[in-house]
Order: sequence, then C-alpha cells, then structure tokens
Amino acid sequence: MRTAVLVAVVLSLAAAPAFADVVGVYNVKFEEVSTNCSAPLTYPHGKLTITQKGNTVSVDIDRTPLMTGVPQKNGKVSAKSKLGATMIEGMMGVFSVAGRVTPEGQLHLVMVGEYSTNGKPLCTQSWNVTGPRSDTPPSKKSSSKTTAPSRASALVHDREDGAVMHDLVGLSSIGR
Repeated sequence: MRTAVLVAVVLSLAAAPAFADVVGVYNVKFEEVSTNCSAPLTYPHGKLTITQKGNTVSVDIDRTPLMTGVPQKNGKVSAKSKLGATMIEGMMGVFSVAGRVTPEGQLHLVMVGEYSTNGKPLCTQSWNVTGPRSDTPPSKKSSSKTTAPSRASALVHDREDGAVMHDLVGLSSIGR
C-alpha cells in the first residue's frame, strides 16, 4: 500500500506543470507600439530585473513603479504596478507587463503604461520589450535566497543618468 501511494505521489509531481526560471537581469530594448500621449515617454536600452520571493514575482525597470504578480507556468510573466510616479514631474502611472521568457533566456514582453495627472486619466502608451538574460539563472541546488541584484545595486550598475533620474523622481515625490 505504501509503495502505491509513493508511486502516485511521484507520478503526480512528474506530471505537474513546470515553472520556468524567469528570475534574472535582462538587457532590454523598448520599442514603442502605440500611444495617444502628446508627449510620450521614451525608454533607452537598459536593464530589467525579475526577482521572485515566495509566491510573488517582481519586475523592476528603472524609472518605473515596481510591478508585481504571481509566478506563471512555462516561462510566462505577468505583473502590474500600483499607481506611482513616472519620469515626468506631476504625471503618475500604472504599468503592466505580460509575456514570456524562452528556455534560451530571451525575454519578450508587452508593457503598457496608463498615465494620469491630478487623478484624471491622461493617456496610454505601450511597448514591446525584448532582450537576452545578462546573468546566469540561479542553480536548482542553491537556496531560494539567491535572487537577482537588488534595485539599488541595479541602479549603481546602470547608466549614471538612470540613477540620477531615479533619485530626482524620488526627491520630487517628497511632500506630496
């Protein structure tokens, strides 16, 4: 009887859908797809960091509110931010991403930004975000504490103007 239960458990685990490892740092480019904004935001080539802690996936892009979601199957990524400051003073935004990471480590996402000012909808913009993983994924043997670099670490290693812009956005939100 114990053998039958053990076999059933092993078979059910083998049949469970695999979660692809999407955690890592990616060198990405942003290609604008659509906008109805009079002064659309532009993103230079840069870094995108995906981390996972417990049952939460975080997608971090410089100068963009942190997006969070639930781990998906087969390399899929889906996350959304709360309302946060954008790179333009006084404009707030909610950002979302959806897409996947291939087994070879190639990221393919669609990112949408919905902007508002003073609580009123302003405009919407979308981009294709693509790029290769620039770090190696954590090994399966390592502990769950192994994740991609922190946001602060990523800013230090990104272009200097990205870190300065992040600091300026943070300072501009003081007192609001």
